[in-house]
Amino acid sequence: MVMTIPRVSLQSFLEGDEADKKDFIRTLGDGLCQTGFVVVGGHNLSTDLTNESYERFKRFFALPADDKIQYQCLKSGNRGYSPFGREKAKDATVADLKEFWHVCQEVPEDHKYHPIYSSNFWPTEVPGLKDVALRMYKQFEDCARTLLQAFALYFELPRKTFSNMIETGNSVHRIIHYPPLAANTPRGAIRAAAHEDINLMTLLIESDGAGLEILTHENEWIPVESLEGDIIVDTGDMMKRVTNGVVPATTHRVVNPKDGENRSRYSMPFFVHPFPDCDLTVLDRFVSAENPPQWPPITAHKFLTRRLKEIGLIPHSGRLSRIDPASLKL
Repeated sequence: MVMTIPRVSLQSFLEGDEADKKDFIRTLGDGLCQTGFVVVGGHNLSTDLTNESYERFKRFFALPADDKIQYQCLKSGNRGYSPFGREKAKDATVADLKEFWHVCQEVPEDHKYHPIYSSNFWPTEVPGLKDVALRMYKQFEDCARTLLQAFALYFELPRKTFSNMIETGNSVHRIIHYPPLAANTPRGAIRAAAHEDINLMTLLIESDGAGLEILTHENEWIPVESLEGDIIVDTGDMMKRVTNGVVPATTHRVVNPKDGENRSRYSMPFFVHPFPDCDLTVLDRFVSAENPPQWPPITAHKFLTRRLKEIGLIPHSGRLSRIDPASLKL
């Protein structure tokens, strides 16, 4: 059977009648359980704000490397700027062909999570970027909360089962720049190698450029198509874990541009994460004599830290074939 990715309108859930809401919940749940991906239209993310965010971050990525690198967070890689060639997919030996910026949850300095979250970085070279980025973060977080509530209803769980996990959560808004490929790009390097997301759910607003593909049940790669302004939604390893494997974390990648299309690509995923001490123990709803828990208990923070080490965003003793961006000239 060929894998298809369903499309739903969030307005059906927000403003539709009971039949509309049930249809939305069923299509969302079936899609995420069967393919791990769903395309969502009719959301409340502002098109103007999205365009403004892209415009301001394009200005940041166009800055000289020495200006950008001052905003790098060496402690965790989970705030501010991550330079070209730093992140890799789990088990990969060569880094992805991208640079990116992280906007994360803001809490007061006296908040219990501040030692874990720390503070966002804000480049002074791009006026107004902070305001735009924080408003974008808030819209993503609100949309994610709604989708998680609908997803809980699909399993006949209390409505806030999943959304409660992300209150003051460690969610990450990532703005990515994939530069044009250089003639001497290392063998095997692509814009984002095959991987599964770490988190509960990811919301990807329409990207500036094609390239996203998912791996089907038939072990074939297919492109993910969406209409202008749509959000592509997928589930990650944390959701797979708490649902005892009922919900997949589907493998996906971003391939290199085709001949004649070698230009920069920009995208803005929002990685929906729980709060740090959230218990990722398999929920009772997904446990039976025939399907005992597949994973032991762990907190969201411990799980995330382990995975960030695996992909190179937290230093560790493992070796990584890093790419020097200065050596990759078109």
